[in-house]
Amino acid sequence: MKTKFIFLLHIGFWLCYLFIFIILLAVLNPNENDYTKISGYLKTFLGFALVPCAVSFYGFYLYVFPNYIKTKSILKTIGNGILISMASAIIGFIVMFFIVDEPCTKPIGSAITIILAMFFFMSFIAFIEGFVGFVIRGFIAWYSDIKVKEALLIKTHQTELALLKSQLDPHFLFNTLNNIDVLILKNPNIASEYLNKLSGIMRFMLYETKEEVIPLSKEIEYIKKYIELQKIRTSNTSFAHFNIVGNLANRYIAPMIFIPFIENAFKHCNDKKAEDAIKIEIEITSSKIIFICINKFGISTTKSFDKYNGIGTQLIEKRLQLLYPQKHSLVIDNNKNTYTVTLTINFAL
Repeated sequence: MKTKFIFLLHIGFWLCYLFIFIILLAVLNPNENDYTKISGYLKTFLGFALVPCAVSFYGFYLYVFPNYIKTKSILKTIGNGILISMASAIIGFIVMFFIVDEPCTKPIGSAITIILAMFFFMSFIAFIEGFVGFVIRGFIAWYSDIKVKEALLIKTHQTELALLKSQLDPHFLFNTLNNIDVLILKNPNIASEYLNKLSGIMRFMLYETKEEVIPLSKEIEYIKKYIELQKIRTSNTSFAHFNIVGNLANRYIAPMIFIPFIENAFKHCNDKKAEDAIKIEIEITSSKIIFICINKFGISTTKSFDKYNGIGTQLIEKRLQLLYPQKHSLVIDNNKNTYTVTLTINFAL
């Protein structure tokens, strides 16, 4: 908690304390206008209320609470509080002895009784004030602890997201470079075009993924380049179909949120000679974005696919929970040789 706020908290407390005393003084003496008596009241307030209560307040604030945090002993804390309250009352009597100049006319027995009554009453009031100081210090510690935990949680989330991104990076780069290497001899112009696409993908991964959110149009442009580079590996460029429905303007999303599913589809699709073996669609409405990815896989890839799906899906779901808590739904349907992913992200709830 900031020092300025703590200072204002203390000032506010003592102003309220003074205000309550003035109200009590006005209620108990509504017609009092004698300066001498008012001066006497102020002296009594200084010795009887302000000094012992201030000593008790800051005794609890600076000693009792920190000691409680260390020991966690309630009995010891109460004992320390009582001792500080009694010491505060004694200090109050000492102050009153020096500032109150009225002689005592009571018999010794009565005077001792009055002094003891005042002592216990002052100790009780001081204990209450000290308890308030204890509570205020506890509130400050609690609030500061929450802020520290929030900062640690944010840092942890950022670290986890960075790790998850690194685990979800595309694995096709080396294959793509090999394919482009072959194209350089056959068709340099097309090879150059694919190199530009690969350069765009690398630039996206290096710079755009550092942002929390990016324009949806950039994410889709990245997906298009990724799909085009995947198509180099087959003569049937119609095996993968990508469709966009809706308006991309003013829509933002976390970077690389869809690519793990698309990578999964290309990795496990075993019939790249078929039309639309992989279908990818992104639909944008006024309140949400719907991502659908359908791919076919064969019996021979089922075992490795299930293993990948178990690990990969856990990572993806973890990232979605961090980025879109209670703002997304992920439905995965593994039906025989067809794998369907439907991810819905709500822009507003």
